[in-house]
Amino acid sequence: MRAPLLLLPALLTAATMTFAAGPDAVEGKKLVAEKKCEICHNNVTMGDAKAVYLRKDRKVTTLSKLKSQVAACNTELNLGLFPEDEEHIAAYLNREYYKFPVK
Repeated sequence: MRAPLLLLPALLTAATMTFAAGPDAVEGKKLVAEKKCEICHNNVTMGDAKAVYLRKDRKVTTLSKLKSQVAACNTELNLGLFPEDEEHIAAYLNREYYKFPVK
C-alpha cells in the first residue's frame, strides 16, 4: 500500500508540468486528424477542406475568435473534446493557417 502512495507526488508533478506547458500544436494536429475535422470542412467547401481557413472573408480574425470557433465546433458536433484539447487544436490551426500573435 505504501508504494502507490509514494508515486502520487510524482504523478501529480507530471500532470501539472504537462498542463502548465500550454497548448501543443503537434497534439492539436493529431486531434484534428482523429476527429476528422477536415472531412467536415471538405463537405462545407465542396472539396477543399483548407479553404475554410484560407478564405479572404473568413469570420475568424483573432486568436480569441479562433478559440471560440473551435469550442463551437466541439459543442455543435459533440466531439467530446476537453478544454485543453480545444487549446491544442487552436494552437495547431494558428500555427498552420492563421498566424495570429500569441501572448
